[in-house]
Amino acid sequence: MLNKLNTSDVEYAVAKYFNPRINLIVPNVWWGLGFNHELDLLICSNSRYCTEVEIKVSRSDIKADGKKGHNHDSKKIKRFFYAVPDSLADCEHLPVDCGLIVVDLNLRCKTVRPPRINRIARPLDDWEYLKLLQLAAMRVWTLKETLMENRRYREARKSNDVPKA
Repeated sequence: MLNKLNTSDVEYAVAKYFNPRINLIVPNVWWGLGFNHELDLLICSNSRYCTEVEIKVSRSDIKADGKKGHNHDSKKIKRFFYAVPDSLADCEHLPVDCGLIVVDLNLRCKTVRPPRINRIARPLDDWEYLKLLQLAAMRVWTLKETLMENRRYREARKSNDVPKA
């Protein structure tokens, strides 16, 4: 069991919560779709309506997010959540007009406050959906590249640690 959650832990838990077998879930979307801010997690349903999840793991991070000018507004986002470790669920800097997901140390999620529905939100069009698929594929291959580099690094270190006869 973990004793403190980091951003990757919360991101993983929330992605599982929204089920990547049902929804298209893409981390760190910041270009290609016309958003005026980076989206920590963008979840796109089969009907192509999008949910944004902003991940925060510290009080100072939550407070700093409130000072940004964009307010996570977009006609492409139907639902908006903050996701935080359960220790931050009562943080006074969390906006009250959005959904809230808390993640416990066992990486279980719970929606403690439902999101406000953006009634003017529209589904992604074909071009936007294809762009999101492209971004998702790029994330997969970037991750595979990182995993391969890490494996090669570990193997190189292992072979150098073996005494030469």
